[in-house]
Amino acid sequence: MSDWLPVLSLFTSSFLSATLLPGSSEAVLAGLLVAGNSSPWLLVITASIGNSLGGLTNVILGRLFPLRETSHRHDRALQWLNRFGPVTLLLSWLPLIGDLLCLMAGWLRMAWGPVVLWLCLGKALRYVFIMLVTVQGMAWWQG
Repeated sequence: MSDWLPVLSLFTSSFLSATLLPGSSEAVLAGLLVAGNSSPWLLVITASIGNSLGGLTNVILGRLFPLRETSHRHDRALQWLNRFGPVTLLLSWLPLIGDLLCLMAGWLRMAWGPVVLWLCLGKALRYVFIMLVTVQGMAWWQG
């Protein structure tokens, strides 16, 4: 069980990081990569799944609790989302903006298939990038 504790911690951190709650899944992933006790791809997959499920939670919340606020920024974001559609969820990994994109995708009742595809792809690409940078940095440092 203790072998799975770091992986479970990463999953929890990545899930919470995708919601409006604070989290630092990137730091947890980098720390676990540096520790070297788990497969890098296992860690990336774990973080990607946790973060994607957190993002999908925001999509569901957007469907349940429609945004009622109207402002210039809100209208502009809606126009942008309507124009580009679910592909905007490639940016769902961005702090705060990503949470809003997921909530608005739910509020707009975007189709589930494209939402899941683009959201998961965006989240996974971010963690692959962090893994590659961390592993390359460790190789350079050990030099």
